[in-house]
This record gives sequence, C-alpha cells and structure tokens, in this order.
Amino acid sequence: MNVRLAVITTQLLLAVVLTSTLALANGEDDAPAKPNCPKGQVFDTKSQKCVLQTSSLVPDADRTDYAYRLAKDGRYEEALALLDTLKNPNTAKALNYRGYATRKLGRTDEGIGYYLQSVKLDPQYAQVREYLGEAYVIKGRLDLAQEQLQQIKSICGSACEEYQDLAEAINESSKT
Repeated sequence: MNVRLAVITTQLLLAVVLTSTLALANGEDDAPAKPNCPKGQVFDTKSQKCVLQTSSLVPDADRTDYAYRLAKDGRYEEALALLDTLKNPNTAKALNYRGYATRKLGRTDEGIGYYLQSVKLDPQYAQVREYLGEAYVIKGRLDLAQEQLQQIKSICGSACEEYQDLAEAINESSKT
C-alpha cells in the first residue's frame, strides 16, 4: 500500500511540474492577476489586496498585469485608464496591452501602432505578435498576419498557444 501511494504521489508531483513547465513555455506566466478589484482599484501583489490605483505603492508591473486582466474582462476603458498611471508606459507588455484594449474598442489602427512599438522593444514577445496578427486579420491583411504567424513559429513553435490562436483566426477569416 505504501509503495502504491509513493508511486501515485510521484506521478502527481511529476504532472504538476510538467504542467507548470508547459505553462511557462506557453507564455502563461503573463496570465492576468486573479482577483477582480472594484473600479478605480488595482491588485497589489505585495499586500495581496486591492488598493486604489492612484497609490504610489503599486509597482508598474502590477498595474500592467491588472490592466490586462481588466481588458480580458471587457473593461477596456478602465484598462487604458490604469495604463495611463504607469511611471514607465513604454514597456513591451504595457504597449501590447494598450494595443489589445484599443483594438477591442474598435480602434484597430491605433492598436496596431502600439503593437508595432512593443515588437520594436521585444521582437521575441510571441503574445504581441499574435495580437498584431489578429489585428491584421481584422484589417483583411492576411499576408501580414501570416508573417506574424511565421515569427511566432520561430519564437515558440507551432504548438504554442499564440501560434494556435493566430492560425485559427487566419483560418476563420479565410472561410468568410
């Protein structure tokens, strides 16, 4: 019985380690923060609670990650307002998330501009290339979307989430 328990425990531990490794390889370390703070607040990872977004104690990294969470929840204007509070708004992540929020608000050309700035700062950032490719799909520029797909493939391969999502967007667009 103890040997069987040890085997099961070892298998579970291995599964957790592999899942964590795959999550990091797929860029899921960029996943938005879990708590959903009220409007005007941001999740502070140090204190592990929601605080006023005007608090100078909240680092840019937390503001940036929470802005992405807001955008993924469809709260695009709030995300942009939070990104406006960054001390350094010109990081690859912040520009990517600003592009995402503006694109989702229907301002695709403006979003593309932010994505291109992000790519200049970090050409190996697969997520921004996915979102840039999706913006090109919206604009009907499948040729440019395909270029981004190939860039993503060179960064993380064809099995990563960014590649799969953009490939699906391109394929869906081709059907219409």
